[in-house]
Formats: sequence, C-alpha cells, structure tokens
Amino acid sequence: MKVIMLLGSGELGKEFVISAKRMGHYVIACDSYDNAPAMQVADRRVVFNMLDAGELRQAIDENKPDIIVPEIEAIATEILYDVEASGIQVVPSARAVNLTMNRDAIRDRAAELGLKVAKFAYAESEEELIAAWQSMPSEKVVIKPVMSSSGKGQSVVDPESEVDTLIQVKSAWYYACDNMRGNRRRVIIEEFIDFDYEITLLTVKQKTGRTLFCAPIGHVQKNGDYQYSWQPHHMSPRAIADAQAMAMLITNDLTPDDGNAGLFGVEFFIKGDVVYFSELSPRPHDTGMVTLKSQELSEFDLHLRAILGLPIRSINSVGGASAVILSDIESSNPGFTGLEQALEMPKVDVRIFGKPTARKNRRMGVVLADNLNIARSSAEQIKVVDNDRRS
Repeated sequence: MKVIMLLGSGELGKEFVISAKRMGHYVIACDSYDNAPAMQVADRRVVFNMLDAGELRQAIDENKPDIIVPEIEAIATEILYDVEASGIQVVPSARAVNLTMNRDAIRDRAAELGLKVAKFAYAESEEELIAAWQSMPSEKVVIKPVMSSSGKGQSVVDPESEVDTLIQVKSAWYYACDNMRGNRRRVIIEEFIDFDYEITLLTVKQKTGRTLFCAPIGHVQKNGDYQYSWQPHHMSPRAIADAQAMAMLITNDLTPDDGNAGLFGVEFFIKGDVVYFSELSPRPHDTGMVTLKSQELSEFDLHLRAILGLPIRSINSVGGASAVILSDIESSNPGFTGLEQALEMPKVDVRIFGKPTARKNRRMGVVLADNLNIARSSAEQIKVVDNDRRS
C-alpha cells in the first residue's frame, strides 16, 4: 500500500481518489478549504495554504507520503524539487509541475522545442499590455493570467464588438488581475486563432512501457471554461499524427528521467490540418471527465496505473459525451433539482461533485451519456438550488 498525498481536492481529485482506493492505497487529500470533494472520499484530510512553501513543507514532513500527486496549479512548486530529491515520487515530475504552474513558463518551453504556437507576449502592467496588443498581427486577441485555473480571468478582445477595442484591452487587464492566482501580476496575450475545433489529447507516460494516447477529445469552452466534451473527435491522419508528435516531444521534455510517469492533458487548436499547441496540464483534465463514460479505463485509472508502474497495454474508447452542471446562484448550502428528469434519459449517469458552496458559473457536477445531445439536454434539466431557502 502506498501513501499518496493529493495536492488539490476538487472534482478531478475526487475521481482520482476513488481510483486509488479501489486499488487499496491510502490517500491524504489536501486543499485550502475543508470538505473539498476529494476529502469526502479520502482517508485523511489536511487544510492549509498550498502556496505557502513553509506550510506545504510541514504537511509533507508530517504525513510522510510515498507519492505526491498535484491536482491544481496553485502550489509552492519550487520545494517539490527538494522533495523529489529526497526520494518522494512527485507526479509526473517536479520539473513538469513547476513549469506548468505558470502559462508563461510552459509556453516559452513549447516555443523553444519548436512546437507551433500562436504569436504571444507578456505584460506586467496595463501600459505593457496595450503595447503588446498593438504589436499583434490582429486586433483580435486572447488575454489571460499566466497563473489561474479553469479559464478564470480570460478575455477575448474582438474588434467587431460594439465596445471600443482599447477599452476591451484595459478591461481585460483588470479582469485578469482580479482572477489570477498567486502574487504575480502578469498576463499573456496571444493572437486569436480562428480554429475549426480544439481538442484535448490525453497522453500517458509509463514508467517502462511506451507512451500511449487516448482518442482525441473534442470540447467547447465558454470564457475559458469547458462546457461539454465528447470522445472521439474526428481528425485527419495528418492532424492526429502532428498532435501526437507534439505531445510526445513536450511530455518527454517534462519527464526526462526513467520512472517519471503520469497522464498529461495536452490541448491543441486545429485549423484545417494545421495543429497549434495551446496548453498542457500534467494531470487529468477537466474535459477528460468524459472518459468516465467513453473509455474502459478512465483518465483517473490511467493516471494511477502509470504512477504505480502498472502496465497499460492499450486504451480502448467506446465513445461518449459529457456536459457540465453549472450553478447560476450563490449558496452555502447547495442542492439539486431535476435529477429524476435527467436520469429518465437513456444511458445517462450523473456525477455530483459535492462542493460545499455554490457560486455563479461554478461547476457543480457533470452528466455523462452516450452522445452529446443527450448529455447536454440532461444537464439542462438539473438546477442548483439553495437548500436554506427551500427549508
């Protein structure tokens, strides 16, 4: 039995804990607030500020894990190098976690490796952002914090909008600053790629076996946050080959040592047969929630098996779709209505995350189904309500 410390205890962590418990391991779930989703199914919970290096080091020293599995970006990742050097396994590696904590570091590394990326620049003030925007090949750009999660703080500046573009740029600066994590007031601005579609390519690095790829996951985002996804998404042979080659190149770079292993969520924009690298997460991906329905082994099962060095011979997809359940209210005691109607649909499954509070546009659950239309229509049946007002 391994002692696994999970850094971040959201809905993705919850599913990972379930996979780990099925294999008989002891899991310590950590987060900055109590009763987070993964804590509800873990053996032990620890609440502390994971951006505080001292608190993180203390939690590691007190709990003595065999394996540390980061689930979020907001971690004092610099101490993980020392932790890894001491013999504790950091998933997939301290280097990968550190580089991907900030969009600037991973975007720079992708460009250095020769991956095709949209033109981008950084800004640490409103004035720098305006200058960077003026240097872009098009006025239409995407602006987001270098450190955030789930699309928070992301804006699209569109010259066809009724709002003056300069005003949009200034507003994007303040929106990004208000929603960034950590203490770095820095944003990335990139040209808007008028892509045909975007995908997540789940990439599994094994300790000894070959790198495996899940079938491409198509997804639609709103304000940088995923709304629904489906697998498989059709791609031309050339596009899928280029995406896999890019994913292989960058994940090899992030896991340079034998024994580094885990699942990566690698995102791409596709225009025709041209593939652009977008972002990378060294952990299960929110759009990959669909694999709870669409694959024989979910992304969480694959992540666990790779971490433990258990063989993964192949990844079989049977197809499926997911759609998120979003809250449109604020509540400290949320509940749900419409579950009966949603589950009347054929082959529908519902996963309620168990988040202790709700806020507007927060993901509170996901609907899984065989096809996208059923997943979306079922998700629309489910509403988040305030239990305090109902009582």
